[in-house]
Amino acid sequence: MNRHIPIKCVLLLSAALLGSAAWAADSRAAVNLELQKPIVRGGIVFKHYCARCHGEVADGNNRMAKLYVGLNLAIKPQSKEANAQIIRKGGAAVGRSPFMPPWEEELSAEQLSDVVAYIGIVGERVARGEAVFKTNCTLCHGISGDGKGRAAKLYNPPPADLTHSDKNDDYKRSIIMLGGAAMARSPFMPVWGEQLSTQEIDDVVAYLRTLVVKSGAK
Repeated sequence: MNRHIPIKCVLLLSAALLGSAAWAADSRAAVNLELQKPIVRGGIVFKHYCARCHGEVADGNNRMAKLYVGLNLAIKPQSKEANAQIIRKGGAAVGRSPFMPPWEEELSAEQLSDVVAYIGIVGERVARGEAVFKTNCTLCHGISGDGKGRAAKLYNPPPADLTHSDKNDDYKRSIIMLGGAAMARSPFMPVWGEQLSTQEIDDVVAYLRTLVVKSGAK
C-alpha cells in the first residue's frame, strides 16, 4: 500500500489551509471593526456634549468645571447600566448632582448607547487615539493606517503608510498639528491643529505607535 501523499495534494491542502487562515483573520478583523464602531461614534458624542464639563479624558479638568465650585466632575468607574441611567435621566434622578442634565430628549438611542461604550475606554490613551484616528484620518490613511483609504487614489503623492513609518513621535505630532506643507511633505495633509486639541493629537500619536509595532516596522 502506498503511504505517500502526492505532492499535488499536499500543495492543494496547504493552499486551502492558508486560505482558511486568511479568511479567519479577515473575519476577526471585521468583527473587531464592528465592535469598535460604537466607541468611535461615541467619541464624537462625548467630545461635543460631555467633554466641556467632564474634560477630554473624563478627569473633570475643564474650564467649565470652574463654574461648579466644590464639585468633582471626573467620571468615576461604574457599570454600563449606571452610566446609561445617569446619562439618560440626569443626575437628580439617580441621587447624584442636579447639574448633570438628562440627555434622553436630545440624544438618540444609538448616541446614548455609543457614548456609554466610549466612556468605558475614555481613560485609555491609545483607545482614545484610535477613536480620533478612525473619526478623522481613515478616509485617506485607511482603517488600518496602511495609506489605502477610500480617497487615497485622489492624491499624488498618496497618503503615507503609517504602519511602516520611521518618524518619531515629535515629528508625527508636528505634521498632524501643522499639516504636510509646513513639514515639506504632501500639501494634501491638512492642518489638524485647527480642529483637534493638543490632547487629541497626543492620543493619536500614541495610537499610531501601536500601528507600527503591529506591522513589525522598526
